[in-house]
Amino acid sequence: MATAPRPRTSTRDPEEVARRLTSWLDARLPGAKAVNVTVPESNGMSSETLLFDIEHPEPPVRACALRLAADPSAYTIFPVYDLPRQYRTMRLAAERGGLPVPRLLWLEEDEGPLGAPFFVMERVDGRVPPDVMPYTYEGNWLHAATDGERARVEESTVGLLARLHDGVPAAEAQFLAAPGSGSALRRHVDAQRAYYDWVVDGLAPSPLIESAFDRLAELWPADEGEPVLNWGDARIGNIIFDGFEPAAVLDWEMASLAPREVDLGWTVSLHRFFQDLTESFGQAGLPGFLRRENIERRYAELTGHTPRDMDFHTLYAALRHAIVMLRVAYRQAYFGEVAVPDDPDTLILHHASLRAMVQGSY
Repeated sequence: MATAPRPRTSTRDPEEVARRLTSWLDARLPGAKAVNVTVPESNGMSSETLLFDIEHPEPPVRACALRLAADPSAYTIFPVYDLPRQYRTMRLAAERGGLPVPRLLWLEEDEGPLGAPFFVMERVDGRVPPDVMPYTYEGNWLHAATDGERARVEESTVGLLARLHDGVPAAEAQFLAAPGSGSALRRHVDAQRAYYDWVVDGLAPSPLIESAFDRLAELWPADEGEPVLNWGDARIGNIIFDGFEPAAVLDWEMASLAPREVDLGWTVSLHRFFQDLTESFGQAGLPGFLRRENIERRYAELTGHTPRDMDFHTLYAALRHAIVMLRVAYRQAYFGEVAVPDDPDTLILHHASLRAMVQGSY
């Protein structure tokens, strides 16, 4: 992520999108125009984000962000983009979990206006820990913060997960359950296996990813735990901070119904990914930040639930991340930005650490 070029995220024409957005907006707020339409540099490699302002004497809000389902011709990261599902999840997280989700304004399920479903929300100002270059590298606001300030980021991030998991009744999140039969965790893992099969369909498979699935089976928890609403992409890079306090929680497309540890494992594993990458380039990174034992302790203090089987869940997170990275790499190859090597496992930036986790030596 820190060394490869950013892959193309869309084949849409931004000016055409802006024109059609203005037409759509005028039908809901007569006389309104979408102005200052921009694509953020940090635009994700999955659903697309557009930033714009509403020009109108009495807008509901002035500064907006639009979340648009990925363009199928851009070799999408995921096979399905369900924007109504994301919209519903964000409402649930805000209303029942009390999370600082951006104010939601409109949901458009018709593909006609912009060529895909989308929703509009208020744009929240603040700072986001960067992915490129990662926040573990020198030269960004989080790396330059004091230990105490980073501790506040860590504590508040775990607090978000605790509030989400405890606050939202599982019965109200059943629409997020993975298809199939069996427990919530079994269905979640089966869905990831199906996603991997989709990624490598007609392409070289990854022996490393397949060995990680085998290792998961060996480590399967004896007590999986009750499912809760999982954020899905639970990491600090998806939080807008006001100072060192969360101001908005973003990116809910991976939300699911799963055991609590699925989110916790993702938080731990994604930080480990950045930390390992930083150390491999000769920097110290942030070795005392977002450590697994501290996250487990703080979560237990807040919820009364002691995280368990975290070796399984951190491996599972690293495995899920590997599948996404393999898809991103194959997408880059599709657009002629990289060549596919003889060993597809090397397309996964954290292949060495994932292999060590599979072997039990990480």
